[in-house]
Amino acid sequence: MTDQTKTKEPPYLRGNPLFGSAFEMRRDPLQLLTEVRRRHGDFVRFRLGPYRVYLLSHPDYISHVLRTNPRNYLKDGYEHIEIVGNGLLASEGDFWRRQRRIAQPAFHRERLAKMAETMTDATEKMLDRWDERPTGAPLDLDAEMSRLTLGIVGRTLFGAEVGEEAGGVGASLASVLNLGFQRTGRFFPVPPGLPTPKNRRYRNAVSHLNSVVDTLISDRRTNGGGEGDLLDLLLEARDADTGEGMGERQLRDEVMTILTAGYETTARALSWTWYLIDANPHIREKLEQEVDRLNGRTPAFGDLGELTYTNMVVQESMRLFPPVWGLSRLVAEEDAFGGYRVPKGSRIVISQYVTHRHPDFWEEPETFDPERFTPERSAGRPRYAYFPFSGGPRQCIGNNFATMEATLILATVARRYGLTLVPGHPIEPEPSFTLRSRHGISMMLAERT
Repeated sequence: MTDQTKTKEPPYLRGNPLFGSAFEMRRDPLQLLTEVRRRHGDFVRFRLGPYRVYLLSHPDYISHVLRTNPRNYLKDGYEHIEIVGNGLLASEGDFWRRQRRIAQPAFHRERLAKMAETMTDATEKMLDRWDERPTGAPLDLDAEMSRLTLGIVGRTLFGAEVGEEAGGVGASLASVLNLGFQRTGRFFPVPPGLPTPKNRRYRNAVSHLNSVVDTLISDRRTNGGGEGDLLDLLLEARDADTGEGMGERQLRDEVMTILTAGYETTARALSWTWYLIDANPHIREKLEQEVDRLNGRTPAFGDLGELTYTNMVVQESMRLFPPVWGLSRLVAEEDAFGGYRVPKGSRIVISQYVTHRHPDFWEEPETFDPERFTPERSAGRPRYAYFPFSGGPRQCIGNNFATMEATLILATVARRYGLTLVPGHPIEPEPSFTLRSRHGISMMLAERT
């Protein structure tokens, strides 16, 4: 890092005199941010309408924001995602720290070990359903992975069979997240109270999700039976000063936040992983060789230490197609680092998609190469060259849950099936709340012999 007493202006991307680079950001944010880094470097200033924005792409700069001085960089952009409310994803300060402490025990290693069987059991049931499909029938992989991961989150963290209505819940979540994301990119968004068709769809989706979560909470209050899962921890939490429990709105915000983040990101990661495996047959061969060493049995928590290549496949997939493709932070007070000064009120943009492809830290960055995550090749790589789950105090609370889940699902499916992209099906990344494929991912099953 550079002496903070000697600061200079970072390179500046000139855009439209009135709107800056706002149109390019709305049209294709991945291309814009990638080109900004390539042409102007790792610390670049540009404008999005009235906002002064800094794109940081070097791991040292990212570390400063996420780990060294995180209290100065506030979560930004969640005000239009109504369902997360004041939950863990969006809250700040002492309140966030309290809520994090309440939820953290649900993700301890001992509990993860108990969750593994639920994950593989749900996957086996999905595969049994696939067995009944007509030969050659295309598979909507996004829908399948969403149904699976939503069901797993519901059962492991909330003791509820949410996956049984995954279609409706998934459609409602997609509507809320996509419309909310669209609003974050507008300087003058349509007021949410106006009865436009989009607003009506948004309100109907929010009402549906609130109903699902309220029912889940009500059933637990009435019937109990969570055996210390996340919902139990939230219901039992008491304020240290007043002894009061969590309010109904806050309880709903926390459940909705974990439900949303816990299923959406893993589902997207798995969909991209199957696409990449199909595009790289030599990777598929190595994956299947490792899985076959289980001698036909379903993977278990104790096998994770042996599924090292499978885990690296997941890691490499999240490098190329990180489910969370970018982060935005609001600068609370003026700061200086890396030789540059950032003023109060400006915005910081950090993109996993961009930094995960940074040629200074990744050899042949566009190549799918899981073995770049071996201990030997990872040695010396900066911590924040790879951060699919963010980092610092605000690192995703479910990062170990999600990694274990994706690894076990991948190994369980690979025992029985290969997946092949439907010929001619277009693949195009679409950055929304998470990184999706614009046209979905349609694949065909190939049963292993």
